Amino acid sequence: MLDYQKSFIDTALEAQALCFGEYELKSGRKSPYFFNAGLLYQGKALAALGRSYADAIVANKMTFDVIFGPAYKGISLAALTAAALYEYHGLDVPFAYNRKEKKAHGEGGQVVGCPLSGKKVLVIDDVITAGTAIREVKAILDAESAEMAGVMIGLNRQERGQGELSAIQEVERDFNIPVASIIALADIINYVQEQGDTVVLTKIEAYREQYGVNV
Repeated sequence: MLDYQKSFIDTALEAQALCFGEYELKSGRKSPYFFNAGLLYQGKALAALGRSYADAIVANKMTFDVIFGPAYKGISLAALTAAALYEYHGLDVPFAYNRKEKKAHGEGGQVVGCPLSGKKVLVIDDVITAGTAIREVKAILDAESAEMAGVMIGLNRQERGQGELSAIQEVERDFNIPVASIIALADIINYVQEQGDTVVLTKIEAYREQYGVNV
């Protein structure tokens, strides 16, 4: 496991943003673990979070002109990532985000921050559950004459959607873009193995056997 991946897991566990137990997902599935990026709100956790995203972007050699954070969780994630890319990697890249509703006054419009026209845009978010948010972002970028260059998320659950593919695989297929993550379910499994928690490990492996995909 890479340093930024371990940092991400440690930070999430400390903030109880990553928990083990039994959780009912929107899909109705009973998951033995749950990740909620909204619980990462302390300054220490946010600093570590931004660096993990930045390190993952560099490690995955993502190419882009602008970072985009979809409202609402993606806004803070994108801002933290842009700051960390500059502080730790010397990459001075702009960011932008969308409003849920367009403003008719002030600067107006739906997009705030860097102008997107003609730019290659990297979308930052916490997870991709059904791909709905990414499809909404694609419509926004199309309206701004921008190109979606890729997506970086915190956690890849590595599980099927309604069909045989995961939501991430569907996004990659439909938009012909790379989707990368800081960690995946496989990394959580490795972490639990290292901790020697056989009860949690058995539940997670059974869940992956039922719903998992290999990427």
